[in-house]
Amino acid sequence: MNREGISKAVAAHGRDGRAKKVCMGLVVMAGVAIYHPAWADDWQTSSLGQPVVWQQGGPTAAGKAPTPTPTRKQADFKDEKVSEPARKAANWVVDSGDNQGMPFMIVDKAQAKVLMFDAKGQLSGAASALLGLAVGDDTVPGIGERRLSSMLPEERTTPAGRFVASLGRNLAGKDILWIDYDAAISLHRVVTGNVRERRAERLASPRIDDKRISYGCINVPPGFFDSVVIPAFTGTNGVVYTLPETRDNHAVFNSYYEHESK
Repeated sequence: MNREGISKAVAAHGRDGRAKKVCMGLVVMAGVAIYHPAWADDWQTSSLGQPVVWQQGGPTAAGKAPTPTPTRKQADFKDEKVSEPARKAANWVVDSGDNQGMPFMIVDKAQAKVLMFDAKGQLSGAASALLGLAVGDDTVPGIGERRLSSMLPEERTTPAGRFVASLGRNLAGKDILWIDYDAAISLHRVVTGNVRERRAERLASPRIDDKRISYGCINVPPGFFDSVVIPAFTGTNGVVYTLPETRDNHAVFNSYYEHESK
């Protein structure tokens, strides 16, 4: 190949070798009340990869360069008892940085429990929760625009996924945490208006089966909502990870990987 041909080949390789970078911007609307006919924020999946923090190893006997050893970041659960799926999910979030510097929440549907963490993975509170009546991880298309009275029992699911959530108000003017706006899903104080549903009693019950009653929204104790949820999300968005109950985490969270505790 002559000099001109070599120059063209090198230039072509340089063009092809350039990496294309895509940045995702997160628009935070502060001080704006969001309204929805039922309860609810759009869910976003993460495309983050699997980072590894490298720590220098000790000197070797042969005088060779030390071999780097990977260390994993972990969430701090304090003394709270949590399920293994919830523990692995929270550790993955902290280790990978999937929460992108925001506070995050784990909704453990299998245990009917909510875990709130700050941006660094420190547990700030935990509580029992009421969930959708039906077992399932998906929502019916268009259900957020329908009346509650039109929803069939099997359609009353709490969807699994990664949701960027923010505080807002419903049409009654009550504080709620919007999770999936299109599906009209939110987290809020337990609703006790219908005495036949016995929601306050169900929330206090140790039986997980008692926690399936809502139309899909997540009901929590008023004290937990006021003292943990509102302070965590005031002035910032956060990420809600609702764990699946009909499939594994890999099928729901794009960048999920197994994080083994030390």
